[in-house]
Amino acid sequence: MDGSARSCLRNVKYLDDLPASMSEAQTVDGTPGIASELTAFQRNILTILAEEARYGLAIKRELESYYDSEVNHGRLYPNLDDLVEMGLVEKSELDKRTNQYALTEAGEQALLDQFEWEFARFVTEDGRADALRDLVDSVE
Repeated sequence: MDGSARSCLRNVKYLDDLPASMSEAQTVDGTPGIASELTAFQRNILTILAEEARYGLAIKRELESYYDSEVNHGRLYPNLDDLVEMGLVEKSELDKRTNQYALTEAGEQALLDQFEWEFARFVTEDGRADALRDLVDSVE
């Protein structure tokens, strides 16, 4: 294990905090760009914000529903701040105590790039392509 992987693992508290590529600074040709540098937890935040802009506690509730367990503030807000810093999420003030978070165009593109990368590997036969079409049709 190289030094960057050891460093990454040292800072991991939750399995979903592992970066998809195990190296947050490294991208490989054929990967989904910045999406490959995000943790599953961060991608889930982007997915939630794709539906609509939300304030922090609403994001927290949605994540808790998905994970069926508590998501603490010390995990959520640093990840939101990282996504804001990456330009994938925009943070605005609703009032003096509440911030709202919205997906940016770059955040939407990161999700689309990730979906494209996943679908290209998942769709290896017509049946799988049909299953994905059915899934998309069911949520429209």
